[in-house]
Amino acid sequence: MDDRRDAGTTSRWGGVVSGPRPGRMRDRRGRGARGPMALPGPLSPRSVPAHRPSRESFDLLVGEVLKALEQHFTVEPDHVEVVVEEAPLLPPEWTDEVPLSIAAATAEGHRILLFRIPITHRCLTDRDLEDVVWSVILDRLAEVWHMSPDDLDPRPR
Repeated sequence: MDDRRDAGTTSRWGGVVSGPRPGRMRDRRGRGARGPMALPGPLSPRSVPAHRPSRESFDLLVGEVLKALEQHFTVEPDHVEVVVEEAPLLPPEWTDEVPLSIAAATAEGHRILLFRIPITHRCLTDRDLEDVVWSVILDRLAEVWHMSPDDLDPRPR
């Protein structure tokens, strides 16, 4: 008898069943983890999903950047609202590059619109995404407050 058969149990078709396959599980089509451990429900730990949707993680990243810049919002006299939109609505004859953000004056102050899809499509890694979000927000705030982006940046150089 084969030694491998003694190590595991046999299936009803005569094959050896010895547990999960070695190595990483397949991530088909780049969608990330699937199954009861990744989806919210009674079988997942604390019913928390293993990953966040890209919209939610982008909003959290923007929130972290704005929290780091909070000291400037309390000092500057102009009210600035930062809003995240999916993508800009562009006319059909648009031929230029899709903008990453827009700063506009409103009756209450200023509004900065960040466009999530154009920003994320220009980034390859999470670190690139973080750097681009920082630079876009700093550039737009510097434009609104008439300052240098380097003066606003609290990150160590």
